[in-house]
Amino acid sequence: MRRKDREMDENFAMGVADRCEYAVLSMTDTQGQPYCVPISIVREGRAVYFHCAKAGKKTEAMRKNPRVCIACVGDTCRALHEFTTEYESAVIRGMAEEVMGEEEKIHALRLLCERHVPTNMENFDKELNRSLAVTAVWKVTMDSITGKRKKYDKNGEEMKYGRMEQD
Repeated sequence: MRRKDREMDENFAMGVADRCEYAVLSMTDTQGQPYCVPISIVREGRAVYFHCAKAGKKTEAMRKNPRVCIACVGDTCRALHEFTTEYESAVIRGMAEEVMGEEEKIHALRLLCERHVPTNMENFDKELNRSLAVTAVWKVTMDSITGKRKKYDKNGEEMKYGRMEQD
């Protein structure tokens, strides 16, 4: 990381992954070209789960080369009168594998739904019965996670190298 003064610890990075609305999965496609796609994620420990179709460019790419990178963007705030943005981000690197066991697959789908649509959980079992057979679930086991942030305190000073705002 070039801007070490904005580096945050692993716990901060995990929190960004837990809070991000969506993440971007980057991989190498089957022709060796870069390929990325937005995904909805959920993290459990050092595993990140997401769902997708059972076939397509993304699944072909991960089957050929399971090394992936996931970028997560948390809170951002554009400055109105300056050329800067406050932000928080996390970058996860790891190995992707398709979840084949039904128990883990259902567990991951439940975690995803609890995170992204908690107000609709009463329909989870019905939707699961309808779509389980045609839905793939992938798990990325983290090799590393890094976090970065640019944020100003209430006095307008940038909080460098992990400094958190004091009340």
